[in-house]
Formats: sequence, structure tokens, C-alpha cells
Amino acid sequence: MRPFFGYHMPRYTFPDVPPERLFDRLLELVEAAEAAGFDMVTVMDHFYQIANVGREDEPMLEGYTTLGALAARTTRVRLGTMVTGVTYRNPAMLAKMVTTLDVISHGRAVLGIGAGWNESEHRGYGFDFPPIGERMDRLDEALAICHRMFTEERPSFEGSHYRIDEARNVPRPLQAGGPKILIGGGGERRTLRLVAKYADMSNWFGTLDDVRHKTEVLERHCEEVGRDPSTIVRTIMSPFVLVRDQREAASLMADLSPERRAMSTAATPEQAAEGLRPYLDAGVGGIVFRNTTMLTPDAIALAGELIGLLS
Repeated sequence: MRPFFGYHMPRYTFPDVPPERLFDRLLELVEAAEAAGFDMVTVMDHFYQIANVGREDEPMLEGYTTLGALAARTTRVRLGTMVTGVTYRNPAMLAKMVTTLDVISHGRAVLGIGAGWNESEHRGYGFDFPPIGERMDRLDEALAICHRMFTEERPSFEGSHYRIDEARNVPRPLQAGGPKILIGGGGERRTLRLVAKYADMSNWFGTLDDVRHKTEVLERHCEEVGRDPSTIVRTIMSPFVLVRDQREAASLMADLSPERRAMSTAATPEQAAEGLRPYLDAGVGGIVFRNTTMLTPDAIALAGELIGLLS
């Protein structure tokens, strides 16, 4: 089966682009990704740039406003965040926003969600930043609410942190069963259990051994909750940075943060296809590339070559 390909946009820093042209450049990249054969485009749900991508004061667009605009200018790719912090929005409001995105996009919305982690922007924007245990509790309740609002006419829910009372969500999502749910993170005790309970997709970082181990953990959680693990698409952030040749590789790798550089290998599309096959054999169903190394249509076209090789 052909793997699923995602184009993730954590960076809006284009040195030659003034603010009034920022969305135009973004749209150019998204249209190139759609033409290259990517299946999904995601944006970050952050308000400050994060440390392993750039400086905190670099440009950052609000995720759902951006997705709504992209929905009106694309035709095929799924659209979502990678991923929404549960602490940023009331979950019923979030379900309404993602449903609206589904309507605007004619059934292409994805709900990407996780526990949230960037304390700096919580502090700056005045959001509460509870300990990780409470954030995970909130994530569990938020997923229950979103799932019910996607699938039930007048759902109610009473939790420790959130509640809804016969909540209306009209118009209904266009996708049967509601927008697909993507949970970010590979925490073995709680996150992967939530994946087993609620998710259609999961996104992980890590080595091939990490993927194999997390797959075993996820399968155990699926058995406990009565879920077929084959119904969950496991995606990974690509361990490869695509280049034409080694001369380009040196320049591109030098621009990455030390953390990203340690996790990445420069490769031509042919080399990347060969390197990714063991991940696909291990059960990975999707590969996500970040725009930090694909900031031009030509760079995205390289990914199109890879997509063709693995299709």
C-alpha cells in the first residue's frame, strides 16, 4: 500500500518576504505540496516560534485562521494542526472550529491534538500550564468531547475539567464519523493508550528501533481497549532531509538546529526511498516532511520524486 505523506509547516520565516506577502508565499508552498502528491498539510498550533526551529520572536501565524484560508485555496490535501495544545482552547469550541474547517474544505479537516508543552507561550498569553499529569487528564476529556460532538447530535459530558450539556454542532462534519483524529506524541503509558481509544493517526519521532517498540506498546493498548491496531495510521517525522547532491547537503544541514541535525540524514530521493522502506516494513504508514528544509517549490518537487518512488 502507498504510504501517506504529510507536509508540515513549522516555519514562516522567509527573509525576502514582507509581512503583507507572507500568506502568499505560504500558499505557493502548499499548492506545490498538493501538486507534488502530498496527502496532508499541517501547521503548528503555537503562538511563539519554538526553540528547535528558530528564535522565539520569528513570525508565527495562528493555526486555525491559516487553515481556513488554505482550505479555500486547495482541493485535495487534508488540513490540520501538528498539533493543537489541549490547554489553548475549550474542547467544545475546538470541535466546532475543526467542524467548520471540515465544511470549508469539503471534508478534508483533521483534528491534531496533544497535551501541550511550550510553557513560555502559556505564560505570555495567560494560559494556565498545569503539570503534565493534569494536561493528560485534560487531553483525555477533550478527546471524549470532540469525538462525541463529531458523532452525536446532542452530546453531554461531565468531567473534572470540561463539560458539555446537549451541545449543538450544526452544520455537522462532512466526513462520516467526523474529522480524522491525529494524536501527537509517543508516551507509552498514557498517550499511546489515548491513541488506541480515539485516534485515526499518530505521529512519532525516533529511530527504527523506537518505532518497533512503540508499535508493540500501541498494539498492547489496542488489545486492552478492543481496537484493531491496523485501523490507526502510524506516521513519523522523516529522518531524511532531501537533497539533489552532497554539495547541497552540506549547506542544508548547516542551517538545521543541532537537535534536528542529530536526528537527520541528507539523502537524494532514491537514497531516502531505500532508507524509508524498513520503516514501512515495520508498520509505519505515513512520512511527514517539514518545511524547514523545503522552503521552495523546487525543494518540494524533490519530495514529489520520492513519493513517486514509494507509490
